[in-house]
Amino acid sequence: MTSFDSTPQLNVWRALLALAVVFVMLATSGWTALHSHRAASALQTSRSAWEHGSVAGHKLPDPDSDPGLLAQFFTTLDAQQRSRLAHRYPLAVGNMNGAPVTLRYTANRLALKHERTVERGRMHDNRLSSVGQYDAGRRMHRYEALLHKGRKILAFDPNSSGRVAEVFGDLDTARRVSVVVPGVDTDLLTFQKTYKQYSAPVGMAGSLYKAERSADPGTRTAVIAWADYTAPSGLGIDSATAMRAEEGAVRLNALLRALPGGSEVALYCHSYGSVLCGVAASSLPSRVSDIAVAGSPGMRAAKAANLHTTARVWAMRDADDWIQDVPHLEVGGLGHGADPVSKGFGARLLSAEGAKGHAGYFEPGTESLRNFAEIGIGAYRAVSCAHDDDACRTGLSAGASA
Repeated sequence: MTSFDSTPQLNVWRALLALAVVFVMLATSGWTALHSHRAASALQTSRSAWEHGSVAGHKLPDPDSDPGLLAQFFTTLDAQQRSRLAHRYPLAVGNMNGAPVTLRYTANRLALKHERTVERGRMHDNRLSSVGQYDAGRRMHRYEALLHKGRKILAFDPNSSGRVAEVFGDLDTARRVSVVVPGVDTDLLTFQKTYKQYSAPVGMAGSLYKAERSADPGTRTAVIAWADYTAPSGLGIDSATAMRAEEGAVRLNALLRALPGGSEVALYCHSYGSVLCGVAASSLPSRVSDIAVAGSPGMRAAKAANLHTTARVWAMRDADDWIQDVPHLEVGGLGHGADPVSKGFGARLLSAEGAKGHAGYFEPGTESLRNFAEIGIGAYRAVSCAHDDDACRTGLSAGASA
């Protein structure tokens, strides 16, 4: 981490910088508050309807109840009752931690069909500008893609830039689960890409799932492409602070605590996603065995030990990744702290050979993807360490214990 001499001038500079950050945040919050007095979102409307609903003459539970209590509630219902709730409150059920995952898939499919119809109508609405009609078309086509047969949508919120999560594999029977946490400029429209497909959550997660299956077909795995948080847009104030990461950390922990079964979980945190994982680390459930970061601007910690997690912490960075030029410091709320691939940080350093830059860590055929896959199936002795990381090799020879 960069260090500074302690001088009165520097202290004044830090105070002014901190005030500037606070001013920007307050200004942003004020703008948000000013513009938040609008109609309730579709998800809010569905949740509100759920809160006033009933089944078999009994009031429905609070949708924010502990996932275990909600899971227990759904076990008291028969298949017809569960289906009826999904049809009545698709967005509420589709985003409800504790609801059976297969029911969430059904509910989100219903919500996607509805939103597709809405956007199709907006495409031809003459009250909209040509830009508005074009945007409606883009969203309609995204919903069409998400509705393709066999896709398992675990979360879906069409509000604003949108949030979404998708599952590869079978969550109910998986022995090991991997969660891909992406970085800036991730939303509903960038959730998957045709060009540079492995730089988007769907491409990342799909590539990792195939690599895990190839590495060990006998291990039951599932991978989640998790874009269910509001990521920063571009390299502005949001990406330089932890505000979005703190909001996302709450959502990530809620997901992890609601996953079915007792499977071990590995997190793969790319770019700003590693900031989120760093913020979430201290409150992660014990089932999280590994946190692997790639192209990280920092994890809001000076050392891996300061993350206060029992999970193994892994880090990698390609030699051509531009993120290495980002100052690894934190002053007045700006910046994300120490470089996770620096020796002083204390993470286990992995080879990223073949990654070719900031967006290439999940490309098939790369050492970075192979390492991720080996971690995902628990084959720690098979990972390849960065050439100069003795701590990583020592950990592997000791059985990769935490």
